[in-house]
Amino acid sequence: MSYATLSSTNSAFTFSGYGWNTELDELFAPLAEAGLTPARIARVDRGQCDVVLADPETGELRTVRADSRPVGDPDPVNCPCTGDWAAVDLTATPMPTVSALLPRGTAIIRKTAGTRSDGQVLAANIDTVMIAVSLAADPDLGRIERFLALAWESGAEPLVVLTKADLVGDAEFVRADVETIAPGVTVLVVSAETGEGIDVLRACAPGSSALIGQSGAGKSTLTNALAGTDVMSVQQTRASDEKGRHTTTTRELIPLPGGGVVIDTPGLRGVGLYGGEGVAQAFSDIEELAENCRFHDCSHTSEPGCAVSAALADGSLPERRMESYLKLQRENEWIASRSDARLAAERVKKWKSIIKTANKPRP
Repeated sequence: MSYATLSSTNSAFTFSGYGWNTELDELFAPLAEAGLTPARIARVDRGQCDVVLADPETGELRTVRADSRPVGDPDPVNCPCTGDWAAVDLTATPMPTVSALLPRGTAIIRKTAGTRSDGQVLAANIDTVMIAVSLAADPDLGRIERFLALAWESGAEPLVVLTKADLVGDAEFVRADVETIAPGVTVLVVSAETGEGIDVLRACAPGSSALIGQSGAGKSTLTNALAGTDVMSVQQTRASDEKGRHTTTTRELIPLPGGGVVIDTPGLRGVGLYGGEGVAQAFSDIEELAENCRFHDCSHTSEPGCAVSAALADGSLPERRMESYLKLQRENEWIASRSDARLAAERVKKWKSIIKTANKPRP
């Protein structure tokens, strides 16, 4: 049976509207033969999660609470996350159980806070990363660049959404400034209050999307506008500094009436990168300049024939953007070195365990 073709008798949504397709059908076939049911994780709590599935008999969509502990992993990156496709055993007792996770197509992964190099998955299997930036305060271009690097690294398509356009009169000028630091990325101006740009946003983000940004950026309000109803609670920002409160406390998958889903995420105070090619994509303009340097290993400091230095000298490349690029590059290098060290330590630990087992006296 193809779950992609099942429809709900009591819902405006179909399972295919959650992103299920024939490719996933084929991938899930062995699990279906084992009696498991495909589902998409809508919310994760400690040891449990809410999953959306199409009833194998009726095709009706329903949300089920399931035990996710069997697929727990010491590496948090491999643990169940909102947006994951899962195989659920509905016959398990005392409650349905997530027995396996399907491979992720995309994933937004940030470095956890502190000095550790562990990663945290914010959302999985998304097509578009919507970066919400409030126009009620002067946008921080460096922070937007950081969000763009995070989004590019996910494997999904970034989209910058400038919210609260009804509060300012120079939204288009701000959009032009943001476009200069977001090569190849669509930048939209929207207002959930007036409805400005919402239809365009829907058209630009079909399928599965995730909303990321700082607290107070209007992510939950935007989610409500896209959903056409108040599915998320909202709070006012502080008038003194336009900073928001953490209205959303967990990542939640919301179905949209026209098909597709959006994952609303809590506000991010820190946006640590987790390595990869995201920085190179976010700063593709600098990467293209570097290709014209005389030396392929140019450090862009004192070498002759440096195209990057020339662009800095004539003002076509702002010093601020170059500093941001170098800062994020250093972060990636640090993450890579820490990850390599951690993996090496794990290999040593595993090898010592093997030797210890081999040296045990035999009975």
